[in-house]
Amino acid sequence: MSAWIKMIEDSEATGDVKEMYAKARSPHGTVDNVMRCQSLRPHTIGGHMAIYKSVLHNPDNQLPFWFLEVVASYTSIINQCDYSLTHHFTNARRLIKDKKKSDAIFAALKEGVPQNVFKGKELALLNYGAKLTANVAKMEAEDMEPLRTAGCDDGEILEVNQVVAYFNYSNRVLNGLGVTTEGDVVGYYSEDD
Repeated sequence: MSAWIKMIEDSEATGDVKEMYAKARSPHGTVDNVMRCQSLRPHTIGGHMAIYKSVLHNPDNQLPFWFLEVVASYTSIINQCDYSLTHHFTNARRLIKDKKKSDAIFAALKEGVPQNVFKGKELALLNYGAKLTANVAKMEAEDMEPLRTAGCDDGEILEVNQVVAYFNYSNRVLNGLGVTTEGDVVGYYSEDD
């Protein structure tokens, strides 16, 4: 079982579910459980896909995709969402293309010490994302100061804000429905990307 609720299989999909599955297919041609778990209300798949692609895979983003995947992974670590962490750190590893570096990043994120491998703008953005995830009610205007001091522009802050906000949503969908990676092809990018 890959979720605590019924998920419609590809072979059983008709009508709106079939249409949404067609839109939600990964580059591997599969529909991941993060989308399939919403098959009983297929209209939610469309909204989910639109946000996901716009915040994480849009070519208009200015921050590198590997870093956005790291932000997604750190958010998922804080939320203890193994599903998203498995998928998105696999993406980060494939985009970083350096096992030693990606191993060091993973260890630092898991230990909650991103400062062991990041500095400057990247560290400021990760710290912002961590507070936004763990202490959203304590966010204040002063949280922008370390970001601006590190050289972040408002567009970069917005990109990280949107990735963190999306993953807080997605992590709650996944953890709240007991969704696992069973049957998924893990990762958005191929090993060769």
